[in-house]
This record gives sequence, structure tokens and C-alpha cells, in this order.
Amino acid sequence: MKHTGQAQKVVVGLSGGVDSAVTAYLLKQQGHEVVGIFMKNWEGEDDDAFCSSNEDFVDAAAVADVLGIEIEHVNFAAEYKDRVFAEFLREYQAGRTPNPDVLCNAEIKFKAFLDHALRLGAEKIATGHYARTRLNAATGQHELLKGLDPAKDQSYFLHRLNQAQLSKTLFPVGELLKTEVRRIAAEIGLPNAKKKDSTGICFIGERPFRDFLNRYIAREPGPIKDDKGRVLGQHVGLSFYTLGQRQGIGIGGVKARGADLKAAQARGQRGVGDHQPWFVARKDMADNTLWVVQGHGHPWLQSLALTVQDASWVAGSAPAPGAYAAKSRYRQADAPCRLSDTVGAAAGAAGPSAFRLDFADPQWAVTPGQSAVVYGGDVCLGGGVIG
Repeated sequence: MKHTGQAQKVVVGLSGGVDSAVTAYLLKQQGHEVVGIFMKNWEGEDDDAFCSSNEDFVDAAAVADVLGIEIEHVNFAAEYKDRVFAEFLREYQAGRTPNPDVLCNAEIKFKAFLDHALRLGAEKIATGHYARTRLNAATGQHELLKGLDPAKDQSYFLHRLNQAQLSKTLFPVGELLKTEVRRIAAEIGLPNAKKKDSTGICFIGERPFRDFLNRYIAREPGPIKDDKGRVLGQHVGLSFYTLGQRQGIGIGGVKARGADLKAAQARGQRGVGDHQPWFVARKDMADNTLWVVQGHGHPWLQSLALTVQDASWVAGSAPAPGAYAAKSRYRQADAPCRLSDTVGAAAGAAGPSAFRLDFADPQWAVTPGQSAVVYGGDVCLGGGVIG
């Protein structure tokens, strides 16, 4: 990370993980006054059994002790429940698959946390995200860039950040490879140097996802049908499935025969038959039907275009229509596309905003509720929710 030029008071979100720990270390090495804050974002009746929050705070406090910085435990659970979890449930009940990490960043880590840090007198906040920022001298705007480690880049989850938020944010580890972060942590003797990276959503933890959702969303069973209209079984409720899902559908193989087999093979679906995996391809909320298909390459799983609502642009206004790249899910390479039909207002203004992406190559299992994020090279321009 390049030195910012002068010492500042920086409040670091210490999660208990190695990335935020090294973030705090790097900033202290640069001469900044560093204060750590641990964010508790979830409280539930079985918190201790499934959420690692208490263990993570112990790790964060141990890091603060080694680095010689103060740490404060702040509870944002009420804000999280109102701003993130409520929307999470609404989306699932509507049959979509939301990404709570995107909303958490926009509403908690870079809003509630940022506001708290500013009240403490912070000039900047910092987190352990693998992303970068820079000030574009020509436009005077703050840009969000991919992290230098392509395997760890998290700009996808940060695409809803605006100019005011980026102007107050530092991402030190975005300049490093993950292997370098681990090396630094080990060299300076951080107690969590080898701690496994956290995955998933804290409020679900290690429990099965369907068990968790079942506590909040009623099961409404209905038919599972294939692309020929054959009933293969019964689903437990459309909210409990996502497009592209392969595991946990609850049906066995249905052998393709004759003309069906030839048609499938013509589409490049080799091996269609008893052992070809099933994938969730469509969810019909109107008649409560789950549609499934055999084979990863089935046409129902391919999309050349998608529409996006609730657009949010880092610059505050939409980029010009034209050629860009985009991701329709996190673990995906950038796909060349054209952005068009941008309508409505800029992020933060009154009124809706939407756009369309047309791709050069089919995109697999485009999922309503997930985020489509647009890039111009390494610059994350923004994005929105797939409709």
C-alpha cells in the first residue's frame, strides 16, 4: 500500500481474521493513529452454537494486543436486522436469491460503521477487503479498483459504494497477494496468522441453509417438472432453491431415450441419461413449480442478456452505453458485454434506475436477486440487482 502522505486517525474494522489484522498493522507502520472496532452484526437465540462472533472477537482482541492498539466492541445487530436481514428474507420469499454481503457492505460496514468511526474522530476507515481505490486526477472522482490478487478480488461485493464512502476508505491489503498477507502475519507473530478464511454468512453459520430458512419462511410444496413437463417429484418450497443448484433437489435420474437423447446430444449434452446431473433451471412462482433440466449445458441454463434494477454507480451517474465487462456472479471471470437501456436516476437520487447487459457468450444460470457488476478494465463501475 502506498503511503497516504500524512498521519491520520484511521478506524479499522477488525473482524478477527488475518486480512483485517494485517490491514491494521500496515496502517500503524505508516504512522497512522489506528483504532480497532469489532462489529457484532448478528444476535440470535442460538448465536453461540452457529455464529463464530464470540470466538472472532477474542481473536480480534488478541491482534489488537499484539499491535498495541485500542479495540472497541460495537453492536450493529439491530441495524443489520433492519437493513440487511429483512431484505434478505423478502427476496427469498419472492423466489429470488439475494447477496447479503453486498447489502451488508453498503448498509453496515460503509454506513453504520463509517458513521460510528467519524463520530470517534476518524479521518478514514479501513477494512481487510481485497480492493483498491484511487483518485482520478482528470475527473476528480474516487475510483474503485479490483484487488491485485485476482483470486481474492472483492470489488464485486463493494460495487454499491459511493463517492463519499470511497473518499473515507482505505483498503491496504488490496495492494497485496493473499500469500503476502499470510507471510506478513506470520513474520510479526499475529496469533491468527494461519486462521482459516471465513466463508458464508454469519447468521447461518455451520447449520444447513435450508434448516435456517425454514425458521422464517413457510414451506409450500409443489411439483418438480423437467423440460418435457414430466413431474419428477415434489419440492419443499421455491424459496429453498436457487438457479443452477445441483445438490439437494431430491430427485434421481430420469433416463433420456430416443429423440430426447438425440436432441440433447445435438446440444452438446454428452452423457445424458441416468447419471447426468439435474440442475434447477426455472422457478415459476405463479403456479409454484420448480423446473429442472439435465446437463450443465442445457439451453435453459444459458442467457445472452440480462436486465438489472436498483442500479448503483460508483461515480454517481451511469457510464455511457457501450462495451464493458461484467460478472453476474462472484466466482466468475469478467465476461465481455454491451451496456444499454440505462434509464432513470443515478444512485441515491429519486426514482428507479435500470440497465441491460448483452453478452458475447452465454452466461450460466443467471439468477434473479444476485448482483450484476460492470467493469471497465480494473475499474469497478457499479452494478445492480438482476431482475
